[in-house]
Amino acid sequence: MYTKTTNEICVTITPHFLEEETNPEMQRFVWAYHVKIENLGGVKVKLIKRKWIITDSQGIIETVEGEGVVGEQPELEPGDSYEYTSGVPLTTPSGFMTGHYYMTTEFEETIDVEIPTFSLDSPFESKSIH
Repeated sequence: MYTKTTNEICVTITPHFLEEETNPEMQRFVWAYHVKIENLGGVKVKLIKRKWIITDSQGIIETVEGEGVVGEQPELEPGDSYEYTSGVPLTTPSGFMTGHYYMTTEFEETIDVEIPTFSLDSPFESKSIH
């Protein structure tokens, strides 16, 4: 579990390797990740867009941007939380993700919420200590 709080918004990510959707021979490794977004502040916020930065174990970076999350632009009153699950495929057996949520407050202020960097690990990645 990975957690980060910025601008009174707490984002928690829990990644899970999906072995049943993975095919190492085809260089396809798949993860699901569960996201919980909590409004710890005193004003209502709305998630407008997202930006994900996905890096595989070879250092290849892919940026994914879009409106909202999973087709929604959730609004969170103070004390509310919103949860969703999504997924990501890689061509390597490991990598990591990070990013940002862009939100607006009820006073039309824009806030940038950092998504904690989290690792995507699979049993197909050999690890060694140097």
